[in-house]
Amino acid sequence: MRNLSRLLACAVMVALSACSTARIPAETPLVRQTDPAARQAEAFLARIATLDDAGPELNAVIAINAAAPAQARAAAAAGLPLAGRTVLIKDNIETRELPTTAGSLALAGNRTGRDAPLVANLRRAGGVVLGKTNLSEWANIRDSNSTSGWSAVGGLTRNPHAIDRNSCGSSSGSGAAVAAGFAWAAIGTETDGSITCPASVNGVVGFKPTVGLVSRSRVVPISSSQDTAGPMAANVRDAAMLLTAIAGSDPEDAATAEADRRRVDYAAGLDTASLRGLRIGVLTEQVGSRRDVRALFEAAVADLRRAGAEIVDVSHTPDAAMYRDEFAVLLFELREDMNAYLASLPEQADGTQPPRSLDDLIAFNIAHADREMRWFGQDIFLQAAEGRDAGSYAEARANALKLAGVDGIDALLAEHHVQFLIAPTTGPAWASDLVAGDNYGGGIGAGSLAAIAGYPHLTVPMGHVEGLPVGISFLGGAWQDSAVLKAGAAYERARSAELHVPGFTRWQPPEKR
Repeated sequence: MRNLSRLLACAVMVALSACSTARIPAETPLVRQTDPAARQAEAFLARIATLDDAGPELNAVIAINAAAPAQARAAAAAGLPLAGRTVLIKDNIETRELPTTAGSLALAGNRTGRDAPLVANLRRAGGVVLGKTNLSEWANIRDSNSTSGWSAVGGLTRNPHAIDRNSCGSSSGSGAAVAAGFAWAAIGTETDGSITCPASVNGVVGFKPTVGLVSRSRVVPISSSQDTAGPMAANVRDAAMLLTAIAGSDPEDAATAEADRRRVDYAAGLDTASLRGLRIGVLTEQVGSRRDVRALFEAAVADLRRAGAEIVDVSHTPDAAMYRDEFAVLLFELREDMNAYLASLPEQADGTQPPRSLDDLIAFNIAHADREMRWFGQDIFLQAAEGRDAGSYAEARANALKLAGVDGIDALLAEHHVQFLIAPTTGPAWASDLVAGDNYGGGIGAGSLAAIAGYPHLTVPMGHVEGLPVGISFLGGAWQDSAVLKAGAAYERARSAELHVPGFTRWQPPEKR
C-alpha cells in the first residue's frame, strides 16, 4: 500500500517523465480532481510520497487510502461538518479499507473490513481516512527497553524537526505526520503519554480526552482502565473539531455510557476564550531539572500572566505506589483485553487464523525473532502472560485511581482553588538508538496523573530547545475537556515564543545550519 502513495503522486503532481516506469493500479484515480477538498487530499498524498516514502523517509505512514480524494469530494459536496478534511489513523485502530497491524507482523494480514466506532463517527461527520500511521509496536507495551517509534511493519519513524531524533511513542507516526503536513489532522491513542509525548516532541497539539468520551471498540487494547483515542493537530481548534467528530457513546464500550450526555461542540467558543481571571496551578516539582526547558516554561507562564491568568505554585510529588499499582493494572488488563480483542478478529484474507491470545503473540515473536526481536525483546508480554490475581488487580486499580484522581488532581485543584494544572509536557526529543533504546530524562511532566485518573490532558507547543520542540501541558478534572481546550486555545493566542519549522534533516547546532 505504501507504494500506492508514490504512484498516485506521480499521477497528479509530477511530470510524466518522472513516472515513465510506474504502473498505476486500476483502482488508483487517474483523473485529476477539481474539487478543493479532493485537491487537498491529492496534495497530501503527494507530500507523503515525497517526504515519507522518499527523501528523508520519515516512515510516519504505513498505508494510504488511494480513494481519499474522491471520498473528500463526496463529503464536501454533502455539506458535512468536516467537509472532506483528511485524517490519518494510528494503525491500532480498525478501518474498513486497510489492515490494522499494531505494527506487528503477527497482524500483517488483519483486514477486518470494519470500522472502529470512532472511525465511523469520523466518516459521518465528513472526515476522510487518508491512511494509517506507524506506531511503537503494540503501542510500546511489548518490552521495557524498546525504541519508541519502531515497529516491524513500519520501521523507525523519524522526527521531521530532526530526522535522527525520536518521535516518541506510541503515537509516533501520528505526531510526525501532522508536523510534516501529511494530513489535516491525525488520531492517536494513549494509555500513559502516547498522545501527549509525540505531540510535544513533534511540535503539534495533542489531546488525551477524559476516558470514556471516545469509544475504544475495535482498537487494539492495552488497558480498559486507561486507553483512549484522541486528536493530534496543528492547532487547538483543529484538534477540537476532530474530537467533536469522533466522541460519542458506544454500546459495546461501557466506559462511554456518559459520552453522549457529556459531548459538546468542542470548537465552540475557542476564538473568544480568555485566560483573564483564571487561577492556574504550576506543578513546580514536574518542571524538571533542565535549565533550557525551565526557561521555555517560565516564558510560557509569563505569557499566561500577561493574558490575565493568576498563577499559583503547586507542590506535589506522586506516591511511588501510584506507578507500582498502575503497572500491575496494565499487566492484568493487557492479557485480559488483548485476549478478548484477538478472539474477535475474523479469519484473514488468505484463510488463515489470526493469533487468538497473548500467548500466540509471544510464540509468533519467538518464531520470527530475527525480524520482531532484533532490537528488543518482549519482557512485558511475558510478565503479563503469567497472569495476575483478580483480587490483587482490583486493589491495585482502586489505589492507583485514588492516588492519581481523588488524592491527586482532584485534591490539588480543590486545595489551591485552581481550574487547571500546568507543567512542561516532556523534554526535547532524544537521539534515536535502536541498540540502546529510549533515553527519557530530566524528570519532566505530569502526564501519568491524568492518564491513570482518566482525566483530560492537552499539550500545546510552547517553543523549542535548539530546534527541538517542547510542549506545555494543561490538566483538568474529569469531563472538563471543553474547558481545558479553551484554556489551551487562549494560551495559543497569547504565546510569544517562536515555534520551530521542520527541516527534514539531521539535527545540527543552530550556528551550523
